[in-house]
Amino acid sequence: CSMLGVVGTGPPEEGAAAGLEGFAVDKTFLSSLKGILLETELALTFIIFICFTASISAYMAAALLEFFITLAFLFLYATQYYQRFDRLNWPCLDFLRCVSAIIIFLVVSFAAVTSRDGAAIAAFVFGIILVSVFAYDAFKIYRTEMVPRAAQGDQQ
Repeated sequence: CSMLGVVGTGPPEEGAAAGLEGFAVDKTFLSSLKGILLETELALTFIIFICFTASISAYMAAALLEFFITLAFLFLYATQYYQRFDRLNWPCLDFLRCVSAIIIFLVVSFAAVTSRDGAAIAAFVFGIILVSVFAYDAFKIYRTEMVPRAAQGDQQ
């Protein structure tokens, strides 16, 4: 049996590269408002994680968890991979991500500032900035994605 006559068989490198085409990064998304918001959230959660690691290690898990959640959303949006999961309501999930992060970082930031440690105070300041970024992101999601869908549902 010879494989020479079979169409579409090639070296494994070509097949592996073709499998990664679905993960091409959309550079226009990364420079859009939503991309910049996600990148800012990612950077601030990493900074807060470092501050908590240097001062109060009990709170670093919250920052690390939110870092990975934000990284996952950035990856899914930047690669357009979220469109493959069309049964999920992505604007609602993104809105809930923002609201839960606001609550978590408000609680953790105010709890950390009571230690009066320098890194904990820095985490508090960055936490308040991060809460404002998440609040703006939640507001933009609500205004652009959720309100038009509700109005569209009322018309039907």
